[in-house]
Amino acid sequence: MTNIRIVVVEDESATARSLIQILNETDEHITVVKTLGDVSGAVTWFNDHPGFYDLIFMDIRLADGLSFDIFKQTTISRPVIFVTAFNDYAITAFKNNGIDYILKPFDPDEIKSALDKYKNLTGAVEKPGGPVLAELLAQLGNLTRSYKKSFLVHYRDKLIPLETSKIAWFYTANEVVHLRTSDDKQYVVESTMEQLEQQLDPTLFLRVSRQFILNRNAVTEAEFYFNGRLLVKVKPQPNEHIIVSKARSAEFKKWMNS
Repeated sequence: MTNIRIVVVEDESATARSLIQILNETDEHITVVKTLGDVSGAVTWFNDHPGFYDLIFMDIRLADGLSFDIFKQTTISRPVIFVTAFNDYAITAFKNNGIDYILKPFDPDEIKSALDKYKNLTGAVEKPGGPVLAELLAQLGNLTRSYKKSFLVHYRDKLIPLETSKIAWFYTANEVVHLRTSDDKQYVVESTMEQLEQQLDPTLFLRVSRQFILNRNAVTEAEFYFNGRLLVKVKPQPNEHIIVSKARSAEFKKWMNS
């Protein structure tokens, strides 16, 4: 059997290692030739290695933007299996276009199924990444512009619709996610931080740490902190400091400056 050369585009190193381990355990004829963690690095590598890979496993949200930006800056002529947490509507788009998806956390059976689909696809189509991928990206580009406009929150014995634009920040503690509104009201949200990252408009909201997702309109200032980190001030101010790590500070500054 022909060896399958795979590129993994994933900004979380632990997630990338988990995926690679499952790939190697699933098929002995797989070689992961490169792991990439951001849009800019991926564009450079794909430009320099146009024929060095057969298949790509690609996360949608990367450290410096959406992976769709990669396709605007370089030519990808091989199939892509997206790693996603999109809702069922987006998942249907993947299925209809014949390129598979994998939801986090990874299921080895789903990875095997995706690889089987790739093998069937490459047996029938000379350049499977071409028109199919272009159509998929066009659909998903529209989907990425559809975000939650409101949240239904509990307050005593009532359900209250709350406009997303009025949320100053989200905070997680003890596996419970809270939100604080711009007028300083707090509610519990029945979502995980990972789900919120997919549901919120990335031009307006950014996950700046494991604990916080901020609305850019709530940010009042950022101070230089120890070891290249940033101390972010927001309104209303939470009870603990919001620290942006050195690794995330460039993304935060780009987000605030966009």
